[in-house]
Amino acid sequence: MTPLPRIPWVPVLLLAALGAGTVRTRRRLRAVHVLPVVPPPAAAVPRPAGWRLLTARGVEPDAATFLAACAHAEREGLRVLDLLPADLPAERALGLLRLVDPARYREDRLEEGRGAGFAVLVAEEVAARAGVDAAGPYSDPAELLALTRRLKEYAPDATGLAIAPALSCGPAGRLGVVRGAARAAELRAQGLPPGALAAAQLGGLALLAAAVVRDGRWGAAAAGLYCLQPYLALGGPGSPLRPADPARACATRPLRSLGAALRTASAAARRRADADPLRGAAYRADLADGTDRFLEPRRPDCPWCGSHRLSVRVRVPDLLQGKPGLFTLEHCGGCGHVFQNPRLSPEGLEFYYRDFYDGRGGEGAGTVFGRLGAAYRSRAEMLRPHTVPASWLDVGTGHGHFCNAARAVWPGTRFDGLDMGEGVREAEHRGWVETGFQGQFPEFASKLAGQYEVVSMYHYLEHTRDPFAELDAAAAVLAPGGFLTIELPDPQSRMAGLLGPAWLPWFQPQHQHLIPAANLREALSERGLTVLAEEHGPAHQGNDFFGAVALTATRLAPDPDRPWGPPPTPGARARASAVRVASLPFFVAAAALDALRTTAAHHSDGGNAYRLLARKDTR
Repeated sequence: MTPLPRIPWVPVLLLAALGAGTVRTRRRLRAVHVLPVVPPPAAAVPRPAGWRLLTARGVEPDAATFLAACAHAEREGLRVLDLLPADLPAERALGLLRLVDPARYREDRLEEGRGAGFAVLVAEEVAARAGVDAAGPYSDPAELLALTRRLKEYAPDATGLAIAPALSCGPAGRLGVVRGAARAAELRAQGLPPGALAAAQLGGLALLAAAVVRDGRWGAAAAGLYCLQPYLALGGPGSPLRPADPARACATRPLRSLGAALRTASAAARRRADADPLRGAAYRADLADGTDRFLEPRRPDCPWCGSHRLSVRVRVPDLLQGKPGLFTLEHCGGCGHVFQNPRLSPEGLEFYYRDFYDGRGGEGAGTVFGRLGAAYRSRAEMLRPHTVPASWLDVGTGHGHFCNAARAVWPGTRFDGLDMGEGVREAEHRGWVETGFQGQFPEFASKLAGQYEVVSMYHYLEHTRDPFAELDAAAAVLAPGGFLTIELPDPQSRMAGLLGPAWLPWFQPQHQHLIPAANLREALSERGLTVLAEEHGPAHQGNDFFGAVALTATRLAPDPDRPWGPPPTPGARARASAVRVASLPFFVAAAALDALRTTAAHHSDGGNAYRLLARKDTR
């Protein structure tokens, strides 16, 4: 019997991935609007009122391009328009179209602002609200990329892309060679981690080289497709882009990619080494007296029902940031409540929250929240069978991401937000919320009594010190017949037992109360609220396995440059880099498992979170 031929899976998978990426890029390129090529005006024409064109140094748009861009923006109702030069280097174009789907870019209110980094048309009123200097020119593309990202926050559903055939990115931009420090700065300006992306690119190139060596023709085919991808995706007859020297770009792509990745990784490492010394000194002063003062005395009874039947559910260090300390979650045998015991003191809350949602970690947190658009819409649509809300207060709104996304579902609703952090003020400036209240929710209960038709608490109640006081405030703020919607991690999830300390929703040390659904239903009933709907599957957050890999990697090799840690050593840096590279295949496998888990959760209505909708009695 003739044996079956061996299937070279690695190059086959590489060919499939490269082929799919090429087709996707070609499709996205066709979706980008191309400005008409018009002859320059015979005489000077007045500049359209209300518009500014921000450019990088060396980029000089002509009057015809400016007028065509203004006309397109006004016709389409855009307030921000990033212009792609026709000679945009191939790798820049590929990178942009890898991040942006032009067909949905404008409609997605949470999509981060992306562009080429050479020219951005912006309405003057948007620039003024965003605090952007509209004078220019800007020194490099990184500055414009950061501005585009900020401007879309102020025009979340009025930002677009267009190719300007008569626009050139200048002599320096056409070369397509970007120094490592400049490339790392551009990635950071877009909210992307340069070190991690460089490591992923190096890993991909190593996999491609191994396929060529091991699998002969199949490996060579994969390498050939990688080299030809810029031309196949961006070139050919009728393409609106004309990168300089496409043949050379294709032929030398592996070497150019390798050099760019190495330079970017080196620049990212140098920047980490130059971490803010003042922040490190502040943390060392905080830790000089140890961490015991960050915890209150352990309580002997359950804060929910008063039972003394307590047992340890899990003990875990801070795997989110790697700050010192060990935290215990205890389980009540009487009611099933899970709570942090001993809990953080107010001083401890300040210490462990610092640099997570703002400061050092603020950009990363904002990126994560910005990718939850489907979850935000699902939450907003839970109200559809019951009401068309006129007023909505989102408690624990952060920077207002939910309110921004929910406007697509309820465009006529007034959204206000409340939070402890400064982000709620920024949400107000962006227009994501009408009014931002900064402070503790119970402090506003009497001031806002009876004013809102809907109050939401999405992944907020588990962070609070006294959930009962928060529920009392919600009941007070609601108008009679109003609706309270709450989403929480489910401590009864099977994954909590399977993954143990690596289950992400434990989220220590931030989560202080994990409340079973039955307990919450009873508490709402006691406050005159009737539960109308309960969802488990739709509330599931697909991050069980991915989160477990991330927390485990952090536990094995914390960030050596964290300002609250010991001074970084070459050994610590090498260990962290090795763990990051080694964890890449585990992240890929975890993402696949989470996709399966999410499908199962939706079909079985059993996930890692739950969502309740309750109505306040009218009597």
